Amino acid sequence: MAIHESGENYLEAILLLGEGGKDVHSVDVARRLGVSKPTVTKGMKILMQEGYVVMDGVHLRLSERGRERARAVYEKHRTITEFWVRLGVPREAAERDACRMEHIVGDEVFSVMKSLVSGESSLPQSPRGD
Repeated sequence: MAIHESGENYLEAILLLGEGGKDVHSVDVARRLGVSKPTVTKGMKILMQEGYVVMDGVHLRLSERGRERARAVYEKHRTITEFWVRLGVPREAAERDACRMEHIVGDEVFSVMKSLVSGESSLPQSPRGD
C-alpha cells in the first residue's frame, strides 16, 4: 500500500524528534505537525500495520523500513529547500514549500535537483542567452 503525504510527514517527524535517542510519543508528533493526537493515533495504526512504525509501550520508533522511508523524505526536504534557497528564495518560504513538494517530486526531477545542490552539475545557460 502506498504511503500518503500525512504518513510521510509522521515518519519524518518521528525521525527528527527521535534524534539522539530521544523517546517519541504521539503527542510530540501531534505538536510538531499541528494536528490532533487522535489524528496521529489513527495514522500510527496504519503505519504500524504497514510495518513502518513500532510502538514500544507508549514510545514510537521507526522500523528499518520506516527509517529508510523517513530518511528519503527528509533528504528530499533538505535538498529541495537548499535548491530554492540557492535560487534566491528566502529560507522560510523554501522550507514551507519543500514540505509540500517533497511528497510529489519524482525521482527524475529530484535527481537533477540533488546533483545541482551537491555541485555535481550546474544550471545550463538559457538557449536565448538569458
